[in-house]
Amino acid sequence: MSALVTTYLPLPFPLVKGRGDCVFDDQGRRYFDFYGGHCVCSVGHAHSKIAEAIGRQARELLFYSSAADVPVRRQAAERLVAFANSRGDIGLRSVFFCNSGSEANENALKIAVKITGRTRFVAFEGGWHGRGTLPLSVTDDPKISKPYSALLAKCTRLPWNDEEAVNGFAFEETAAVILEPVQSMAGIRPASQSFLRKVSARAAEAGAVLILDEVQTGIGRLGAPFAAAKYGIRPDIISSAKGIASGLPMGAVLMTERIAAELEPGDLGTTFGGSPLACAALLATLDVIEKEKLMEHALTAENHIRDRLRGTCVSEIPGAGLLLGLRVPNRAAALKKHLQDSGVLVGASSDPEVLRLMPPLNISDEAITALASAIRSFQ
Repeated sequence: MSALVTTYLPLPFPLVKGRGDCVFDDQGRRYFDFYGGHCVCSVGHAHSKIAEAIGRQARELLFYSSAADVPVRRQAAERLVAFANSRGDIGLRSVFFCNSGSEANENALKIAVKITGRTRFVAFEGGWHGRGTLPLSVTDDPKISKPYSALLAKCTRLPWNDEEAVNGFAFEETAAVILEPVQSMAGIRPASQSFLRKVSARAAEAGAVLILDEVQTGIGRLGAPFAAAKYGIRPDIISSAKGIASGLPMGAVLMTERIAAELEPGDLGTTFGGSPLACAALLATLDVIEKEKLMEHALTAENHIRDRLRGTCVSEIPGAGLLLGLRVPNRAAALKKHLQDSGVLVGASSDPEVLRLMPPLNISDEAITALASAIRSFQ
């Protein structure tokens, strides 16, 4: 028996090095990484600016908990808030740092319960929000939630993108409504703008907290700091993680001034959340995204991918920016293996016909050409 517990079915080869938009196995073979370590490597692998920032911070102060005021933590919070509102003010003013997307959603849902005094949630069919107890309560994935059903909070799951269902539901007992602007695990299913606005309006009318789970859609991936700005939505809370610190464990709960004012010292807590290393990596990540114009590049790369896959076995490309799906009726699994054999890594989804692209925001034209060539050679 291996000393390491198996979680996901691993790739059939170990990865030992990463550079830019590529990873390398122990035989030195290169793979263009359209999976991005599951949407994490936002500025690519081993970016010199990220490595330098981590090394510099490690030599100054490797760790201290939130029991102390650590300047780099304060700077990271201020910078993240400024970044979130940089392409249109979405009203978020404060941040709680944690370690993952699941933790961010756990804390966001707890905040909603505390400030509303309610204990019921509303989520949506196909939503995926993490493996903590409250995130499992709102996640639509019975194979991972069923064993813990007795422990889970009450949640009503409404149909996705169904404005009539939202209109017809009484939200008055709801603590929070949580949704992903683009459902990733479900097979890259974007919310329509009118649907998001309807959900936002109905939540506000009932005094329910609106939580946008932007663990995958945030940090520039859709061509905007967060999907909220792209859609013109002002949520009460955004949860973020994945690419926020280029691979160092980090999550964040961004909230409005009104929400933050309801919290008292001790309501939230963490040992490792907002570690100096992660905060230094976050600051460097946002620097790279802005200075290298990676939000703009994400939209350019999206257009190139769409153009070069026309006329292939890919029947549809849902999504936006660099969170894209490849719909391949009846043959997605076979295409995924073909791509892997051709030196291109992509992700699967719970939709057996949809593969996912979540590459670094600085994905190269060479990588896009390799992806298109491999798909065109698929028989």
